[in-house]
Amino acid sequence: MRKALRTTLLAATAVFGLSANAALADETFAVVQINQQALFFNQMNEGALAAAAELGDEVVIFNANNDPAAQNSAIETYIQQGVDGIVVIAIDVNGIMPAVEQAVDAGIPVVAVDAVLPEGPHAAQVGVDNATAGAMMGEFFLDYMAAEMGGEAKVGIVGALNSAIQNIRQAGFVDTIEGVDGVSMATVVDGQNVQDLALSAAENLITANPDLDAIYATGEPALLGAIAAVESQGKQDSIRVFGWDLTAQAIAGIDAGYVTAVIQQDPGQMGATAVEVLDTLAGGGSTDPIVSVPVTIVTTDNVDDFRSIFE
Repeated sequence: MRKALRTTLLAATAVFGLSANAALADETFAVVQINQQALFFNQMNEGALAAAAELGDEVVIFNANNDPAAQNSAIETYIQQGVDGIVVIAIDVNGIMPAVEQAVDAGIPVVAVDAVLPEGPHAAQVGVDNATAGAMMGEFFLDYMAAEMGGEAKVGIVGALNSAIQNIRQAGFVDTIEGVDGVSMATVVDGQNVQDLALSAAENLITANPDLDAIYATGEPALLGAIAAVESQGKQDSIRVFGWDLTAQAIAGIDAGYVTAVIQQDPGQMGATAVEVLDTLAGGGSTDPIVSVPVTIVTTDNVDDFRSIFE
């Protein structure tokens, strides 16, 4: 671990959660996270911490609370502290690039997770192919519509327009279903990746489209908001929900029959893989530029495989 980290450790502890254990670790890696509200991000953090513990490394986590500027400032601070590597889950994939470039110029490798950064100096991109997974859900929806909805459906979307990754998921789904016979598109509402805002947005979507048959939600807060809106408006018998990222509420919705399918990523494995990549690089090894983590479409047929995660 770099000497600069040891000298700045005490002053930075209150802000960035650095601990005395960092001085004893083989390497110290920083995770610059989006928020700690979503279970998805917390599971990612847990995977990173578990991998670091197994490798004898230290992970420190910065919670940006959905503020892109805070992520940039955090990276600049971690550069000054001299961490051995940085994991970035970007809010603004373009806006974060100057900070990423500064880190790499300072000799600190950066691994991007989930949100796809534009071409740049970062060492690796860890995550799923969100466009392909969105298209997979689109194909699933079309098959379900043909088999279970009489071949016709009006679809609305609860998105997060401030999230580059969720915009990719939205586009993959929409590009697959738009223009297909029987599909009518309602509007896209913006939940801003915050559950309470997604709830309000979903309620507005349902109110404005009383003939709505289906909702596609692009992330965990959007899905939770859509589920809550369907329940609050008593639409469990008429609206089918499709989305991303399982929670206990989503599993309950699958059991109740109105949540039809959820794309489940493996955020714990994403966090662990990012730390493993940085540890390999710190040891003089190399990495593939794209490290894929697979997804599963969870339905009533396979939901039992995932219950224990949320108990």
